[in-house]
Amino acid sequence: MKNSKFLSTLVLYLMPFLIAVSISSCSGDDPASDPAPTPTPVPVPTPTPSTFAGPTYPDNYTPISSWSNRSQWNLANVHDPSVEKCGEYYYMYQTDASYGGAADGQGHFPYRRSKDLITWEYMGAAMTQAPAWVKDSLNNKRARMVPALPAITNPRYGYWAPYIKKVGSKYRMYYSIVVDEPIIGADFTYSWSERAFIGLAESDDLATNVWVDKGMVVCSEPDGVKPYSFTGTRNWENAYFQFNAIDPTFTITPQGEHYLIYGSWHSGIAALKLNPTTGKPDQLKTLSDYGTRIATRNRASRWQASEGPEIIYNENTGYYYLFLAYDGLDVPYNTRVARSRNIMGPYLGINGADVTNGADAWPMLTHPYSFNNHTGWVGFSHCSIFQNPETKEWFYASQARLPEGVPGINVSNAVMMGHVREIQWTEDGWPVVAPERYAGVPKTTVTEASFIGTWEQITMNYQYKVIQKSATIYLTADKKVSGGATGNWSYDSTNKTLTVNGVKCKVSDAWDWERATRKVTITYSGFTTAGAPVWGKKID
Repeated sequence: MKNSKFLSTLVLYLMPFLIAVSISSCSGDDPASDPAPTPTPVPVPTPTPSTFAGPTYPDNYTPISSWSNRSQWNLANVHDPSVEKCGEYYYMYQTDASYGGAADGQGHFPYRRSKDLITWEYMGAAMTQAPAWVKDSLNNKRARMVPALPAITNPRYGYWAPYIKKVGSKYRMYYSIVVDEPIIGADFTYSWSERAFIGLAESDDLATNVWVDKGMVVCSEPDGVKPYSFTGTRNWENAYFQFNAIDPTFTITPQGEHYLIYGSWHSGIAALKLNPTTGKPDQLKTLSDYGTRIATRNRASRWQASEGPEIIYNENTGYYYLFLAYDGLDVPYNTRVARSRNIMGPYLGINGADVTNGADAWPMLTHPYSFNNHTGWVGFSHCSIFQNPETKEWFYASQARLPEGVPGINVSNAVMMGHVREIQWTEDGWPVVAPERYAGVPKTTVTEASFIGTWEQITMNYQYKVIQKSATIYLTADKKVSGGATGNWSYDSTNKTLTVNGVKCKVSDAWDWERATRKVTITYSGFTTAGAPVWGKKID
């Protein structure tokens, strides 16, 4: 039935051309008998499946944001996620964060689980309170400072960005606990903030939520470049620590070496070699034991507007990929990536620039954006990159926030929704993130005819705190692009690559989350020559 409908549509569409050809063949060379020029073809939409029942939960979850409604949260209240599969479930762990503080006092490192990456069940917290070693280590270090500092009796803590990974038969959780206190005095007027710690816990089975704490892995350590107190205006470029001990990620090289990648804002991102058995460094006696810098936004500055490193090794390309979150997390957050053949770098961008030595990382994978009929998403980064262990498909998970000042939503920028998206790989080995969130849409056979119609396209040129908005374009049967962009298009069905005005894009069956009534569609994702993402979504 669908084939018959398509053929009928095609015949009707081609009829003007057939008539024109017939007239031309009978008219001879008489100019007076030449037909009028053929008009530019109008887009002809192709039918798409309508029986798929995709997710319908709202992006604005404020009506169900209270703790008593946590069974309905799904991916509401997600921040700095880390995803790992155990048994039939994917487990997602995160920073302590919730709209209006709904989860405050309910334990630390909240987690949820899902069988399909679409519907998630909130499970509670992985940690009830900070391990005793954090306070002991903090006060031991304070006692050894010159001059010695008094112990902090009841430290205030922040619980940030855990990372989960299966290692052998165990699951490791590398977690961050920051001490939210000034080093000296009662406030931060004349002092740096206290240090942060990365700890390790292990579990035999994520389903049990039983963790055995293994103590400290590394901490923020003073490097002596600047004192821990100062007079006058605080200058963040003179950050007190060598590396900021938060945002851990972990990888195992093909040779079996274990590395912790960590750091944020203070002096860039570090790689620290670990003992494979203990999951910790063998010693922390000198500053060189705290790791080697593998990425920095500015070689000359201590203050780095980047964080949230995530590193993976792709055996198909032979590269290590270092994903980074750039800029502030409220609105301008955006995701960058660089790659290297060596775990220790140098990490290079798509333009060949040396990110290890201070170049900005390109390509950019995400940026504040908005398709039509939606507020759009900002604060869209700090990702978890993971694979389906059976299919080997890659995924990107992160938080994204609603923009500031959305009418009818109190403090709308504090609404944090978890996003899970598919990753595809370009022909030259770079990851592209899908324009729409994952919904389990069935894979279909995409042909050239599938692209004829009306699209929204976003070219995400980097602009600080600016939401990149979509333009309406038309892809027509004569391989032309018109509307908000003009040019040509073509499709390589073997590699499932759509080229739009010279930009090669990977194609996906997708779920249109922005429509009032959501439905199946197709999308494309690629990069400009400068490494800015180009996203397209078919709307008709």
